[in-house]
Amino acid sequence: MQSSSLKTRMATDRLIKVIAVLSALIGLLALVWILVTVVGKGIGALDFKFFTELPTPPGMIGGGLVNAIVGTIIMTILAALIAIPIGLLAGTYLAEIGKGSRLADIIRMVNNILIGVPSIIVGIFVYALLVIPMRSFSGYAGAAALAVIMLPIVVRTTEDMLTLVPDSLRESALALGVSRWRTTFDVVFRAAKQGLMTGVLLAVARVSGETAPLLFTALNSAYWFDSLKEPVANLTVTIFNYAMSPYSDWQQKAWGASLLITMGVLFLTITARLIMKKQRKQA
Repeated sequence: MQSSSLKTRMATDRLIKVIAVLSALIGLLALVWILVTVVGKGIGALDFKFFTELPTPPGMIGGGLVNAIVGTIIMTILAALIAIPIGLLAGTYLAEIGKGSRLADIIRMVNNILIGVPSIIVGIFVYALLVIPMRSFSGYAGAAALAVIMLPIVVRTTEDMLTLVPDSLRESALALGVSRWRTTFDVVFRAAKQGLMTGVLLAVARVSGETAPLLFTALNSAYWFDSLKEPVANLTVTIFNYAMSPYSDWQQKAWGASLLITMGVLFLTITARLIMKKQRKQA
């Protein structure tokens, strides 16, 4: 009886391992397929004009997407400037100040809900909050939507990274007479800085490919923007518009923009992984 049970468990173990390996291979093959397709179709669009010229009128060959590239960068930076400080402070409260409190539990629950909210819902929310009162699509609204998406990721990562810092470091600093806030920012933050940086990079990578929230907030433009109070060109909405067009030149530029975003996300993700790997070695 025992021998039969052992054989059954071993067979089940092998089956699960085979399924896990096959699942990993399928995911890896899908990723490679996507990368090869995007690189193969997009590399031809990345020339000097792509990064320096404005889009051409429909049906006309040439031009570039410099306004969309600059608009994407500016809105992402502005979103990071909004979300990162708030996220770091909120995560610090959850991990250091309000640990175990009722308020911290409520904030944590709301933050977990925000992480799972579809980005299009965020776009509709910011549309109602900013676009309708301002009576115009704008770069500010686009940055606000991206910041809302980034915020819960930064909060969760900050809390997790600060929680991993040993209590002995806090106790040692407090025993030396260091104030609570200086212990948090000078000791705990320094010990968790690589993990915090990883969370920030992953949050930026998370919003880099978002299209739906920008459709409701920043919209798009074929021209240079004089102010963020007006519609601002961005790569993701440009990809959506160009890919749906009947013009082959626009379609190729959509592939080029897709390649640009893919390379940016890969760079941020790989950088975050390297930072995490370095942190594990030091630990």
